[in-house]
Amino acid sequence: MIERSGYLGEGFADVYDRYRPTPPAGVLDVLAHIACTKRPRLVVDLGCGTGLATRAWAGRADEVVGVEPNPRMVEQARAATGQPNVRYVEAYAAETGLPAGEADLVTAYQAFHWMEPQPVLTEAARLLRTGGVFAACDYDVPPVVEPEVDAAFAELFDARREARERLGLHAGASSWPKAKHLEQIRASGRFRFAREVLAHGWLELDGDGVIGLAETLGGPREIFGGKAPRVNETFVILRETATRVIGDRTRPAVICYRIRVGIK
Repeated sequence: MIERSGYLGEGFADVYDRYRPTPPAGVLDVLAHIACTKRPRLVVDLGCGTGLATRAWAGRADEVVGVEPNPRMVEQARAATGQPNVRYVEAYAAETGLPAGEADLVTAYQAFHWMEPQPVLTEAARLLRTGGVFAACDYDVPPVVEPEVDAAFAELFDARREARERLGLHAGASSWPKAKHLEQIRASGRFRFAREVLAHGWLELDGDGVIGLAETLGGPREIFGGKAPRVNETFVILRETATRVIGDRTRPAVICYRIRVGIK
């Protein structure tokens, strides 16, 4: 999965960390509320990437551990994190090696669709205390920015989907769709209650932020090996549109989250 994602590409972890969104405070509030704690003792973030969601908990939890198998992502996460209560483990989500029964929250932000669900859910349940919460958190992309920009973003996504299907470069969601996360949680038999929760937050984006975010979604364009000209064409259109419509001005954008939770 790591190899076919393109996320091992040179420099991609830096771009990812610079342009991907950090979870808004409202999402963290929702998760703490569901876990019945104002300040979690331990949060474990599976598939943590460069630690954007991991270090978001630094001021809100006693201890935070990010788990990530991609060595370049882990290197970037460690370089970007200065908080002493945050650390990273280079491991797969189903085999964290962390102690059992200590976590209030086990999360997977925009990552659960890359994981084989049942082994990961077994591991998440092992890590959680009784009453602890597993949460697969996914945001809708693109965010709501501006109609012309959103339309150009949609064209790029359509081109990427067509190219992936034509070239057999299937993303994680092709095997484990996000829409079935809740079904997977229930099927595991590891959680006494499961449900979906919706939340939203705000981003501040200028034209460069829109373009950078587009570069990170679905992996680098280089994964197509020059065999997807429409991907490059629609990316150029998005870049021109974002530059013309937004430019260096900052404007608010809405980002919507779908949070599938299981309570142990």
